[in-house]
Amino acid sequence: MRPPVIFQTTPFFSSSGDRRLNTLAKHFLQTESENNRNMSTSPTSSHGDSVFAHLVLAPEDPILGVTLAYNKDPSPVKLNLGVGAYRTEEGKPLVLNVVRRVEQELVSNPARNKEYLPITGVADFNKLSAQLIFGADSPAIQESRVTTVQCLSGTGSLRVGGEFLAKHYHQRNIYLPKPTWGNHPKVFTLAGLTVQTYRYYAPATRGLDFQGLMEDLGAAPSGSVILLHACAHNPTGVDPTAEQWEEIRKLIRSKALLPFFDSAYQGFASGSLDKDAQPVRSFVADGGELLVAQSYAKNMGLYGERVGALSIVCKSADVASKVESQLKLVIRPMYSNPPIHGATIVAAVLKDSDLFNEWTIELKEMADRIISMRQQLFDALHARGTPGDWSHIIKQIGMFTFTGLNSEQVSFMTREYHIYMTSDGRISMAGLSSKTVPHLADAIHAAVTKAV
Repeated sequence: MRPPVIFQTTPFFSSSGDRRLNTLAKHFLQTESENNRNMSTSPTSSHGDSVFAHLVLAPEDPILGVTLAYNKDPSPVKLNLGVGAYRTEEGKPLVLNVVRRVEQELVSNPARNKEYLPITGVADFNKLSAQLIFGADSPAIQESRVTTVQCLSGTGSLRVGGEFLAKHYHQRNIYLPKPTWGNHPKVFTLAGLTVQTYRYYAPATRGLDFQGLMEDLGAAPSGSVILLHACAHNPTGVDPTAEQWEEIRKLIRSKALLPFFDSAYQGFASGSLDKDAQPVRSFVADGGELLVAQSYAKNMGLYGERVGALSIVCKSADVASKVESQLKLVIRPMYSNPPIHGATIVAAVLKDSDLFNEWTIELKEMADRIISMRQQLFDALHARGTPGDWSHIIKQIGMFTFTGLNSEQVSFMTREYHIYMTSDGRISMAGLSSKTVPHLADAIHAAVTKAV
């Protein structure tokens, strides 16, 4: 039997010629021992509690959490009206035919590559996005007073704009409509701005609180940033009239407030790209400065491609150039440069007249289907004699309807009818179909008449 191997832990050099090696051995053995001791007590080692053990489980996002709950429900009649994404009459996600065509052309082009984009993104995309929101004949564009940078959809555009303002604008206050998209306060707070609110929605009428809006904007400190939904206000679906927009514009300019438009639904609200852009264009026409965040998630169905743009209209071409240079300094350490695929699709559609016309037809079909769902739901509630005035359903516009249902009624509909929506009663009209309208109408009727 072989004797066990014994590892010697003391120096084994004894001659005077080996003294330096003996000292070196002591050093290595001592260092190894210290390293082993340090590793056993290191907070990042495999021993002991995690350095993140103090964290608590964060709550689910209120909107995305609705989808998670929906996915867990085994009911065959379940209905998800929480997510802000278009669905076909069959309840399926839609990829536009024009997008499919362009993608096929891009894939079959051997000259295309996957190189990094510039910090500001695809140049044609930026140019054409500015023309889409401001109009090709916009004086601001013709005078080179607009700078546009590609960003990560609407959210990324808002964040870049917020951080730019926090670094370079003299006012830190940004006023958001109450209510507004749930991500707005988080985006601007993390960007370094101080979030305030102004009155917008009137629960009693389920319409616009125009008087409250004007009073609050009138009381805002001079120079404050005012976030405005360009069209199809989320979550209420309530937009100012053309006359009210003009009063808002005059007040904002007289108070030297800075408008920041969030344009997430251009063309998707009314079916007309120009009509939905009119509020923005009226502010550009007066020669003042403003910011606009654009998204192609809804109107081109590019949700997962994260395609958006931030445009800043300035007083001169010289200022616009300086603004762009500073926007690059915001973007570079944030995500370096934007992705190439989605923006290339948008640029191809906007650049080619045939593709553009095909897109506008498909866009209007989506908008018209949502308008039809509004009418069908209103008719179904009327036929059931559901208590209350439900005309706001057909008066509101865009993807969402603010039903006026309270959180208890929403819980009742989820529990008894397997219908999922946010607790504030917002429903996505794009998630409805002719087949599911009766189920929703039954649920609303029961919630109004039976829920406590």
